[in-house]
Amino acid sequence: MAVTPADVKKLRAATDAGMLDCKKALVEADGDFAKAEKILKEKGLANAGKRADRATTEGAIFTHITDSKACAIELDCETDFVAKTDQYKELGSTIAKTCLEQGLTELNEELETLIKEGISVLKENMVVKKIELMDVAEDETVAEYIHNGGQIGVLVKLKCDSAATASNEDVKGLAFDLALHGAAFNPPYLNRGAIPETYIKEQEEIFTTQAENMDKPANVVAGIVKGKLNKHLSQICFVDQAFVKNDKLTVKKAIEEAAKAAGGSIEISGYSYFMVGQ
Repeated sequence: MAVTPADVKKLRAATDAGMLDCKKALVEADGDFAKAEKILKEKGLANAGKRADRATTEGAIFTHITDSKACAIELDCETDFVAKTDQYKELGSTIAKTCLEQGLTELNEELETLIKEGISVLKENMVVKKIELMDVAEDETVAEYIHNGGQIGVLVKLKCDSAATASNEDVKGLAFDLALHGAAFNPPYLNRGAIPETYIKEQEEIFTTQAENMDKPANVVAGIVKGKLNKHLSQICFVDQAFVKNDKLTVKKAIEEAAKAAGGSIEISGYSYFMVGQ
């Protein structure tokens, strides 16, 4: 039996399922409306759309890492209670794994169906807010750090001189500690080269105005501006911050010492910070 647009529209109005899901159900039911409605309910797709406008202010970060790729996603829901359930955690892990395996940076039909099924079971709206993928070469290693029950998630990728250095357990431990550092301080920039020139210029202008208001000679003003700018940049750049595991060292210095101990070279080549709701 042929399925008409009017049939699809009628089924959607009755179930609030997606148009494509309604069409598939009608085709599977050979046009039988009641049977199609039952199919949607059995698949957990009926009424999922009614929750789509509910605010998603809670959630968790999920990651999946293999030897060649890493993925992090943010899956948001309505309440902290649901975010702590096993079903929710399983859904988030499945989405992260699927995104990595299929190289997805946005949802496809398969994942949208999974989310609709999750909405039907857990009775809350759910939204994948962010997806990020990282390629991992043989001479690189990636570590994750998940904080506060998934509220914060960080990926840090280190590039080494060789696969042997990248597989060194102490180097892997360093990557984890750096991910922990990222979670603790959330540096907005990896290094000074990543900072836009417009931002640096704006800060220079601000510090210059502040210094000039001190009524100091021009050469003193220049020194004050330089000092303030260097201090500010060290606070917002990952590699210049005081290392979370040893605040007597900068992150850069800690990496240099670890590289020397491992007999190779190491640098941060990737950094991702996720926080639920941001």
